[in-house]
Amino acid sequence: MNIKVFTCGGTFEKVYNPISGELGFKDSCVPKIIKRSRITAKVDFEELFFKDSLDMDNEDRLMVAHRIKTEPTKNIVVIHGTDTMIQTAQTIKKHASQDKVIVITGAMLPFSIKESDAMFNFGGAFIATQTLDPGIWISMNGHIFRSDDVEKNKRKGIFEKT
Repeated sequence: MNIKVFTCGGTFEKVYNPISGELGFKDSCVPKIIKRSRITAKVDFEELFFKDSLDMDNEDRLMVAHRIKTEPTKNIVVIHGTDTMIQTAQTIKKHASQDKVIVITGAMLPFSIKESDAMFNFGGAFIATQTLDPGIWISMNGHIFRSDDVEKNKRKGIFEKT
């Protein structure tokens, strides 16, 4: 089975800049995660863009949906910022093919930070895209949610079923 991984950035991909003292984007961590996880499935990886999801607009979401629609691979993981991943899932649902398994994931802490949840969430999404029925799913906090039945609880910093 082939798996396609797209990244849009989000906190998942951020790194600490010691000069500015801020988190920003540099190179994707996804190739490192794939290597460190010793994944043996065929994985194709593509950087769509690096943005905080709060900086994404409708054009960005439509681009993600279009790229998924035109991708021949049927099993897809999308790395995305947690604040607006549900909105992107809704856009994908409207504009992309419904015969694919699309699992969107992110992280509350960047992969570059020791206590990050990025690698765990990626692993969950990676397995989910191989086992779930076609549809659009969110993989966060050790759970798989239907994209239209989940919300981010910003007070608790977790995703919950609605």
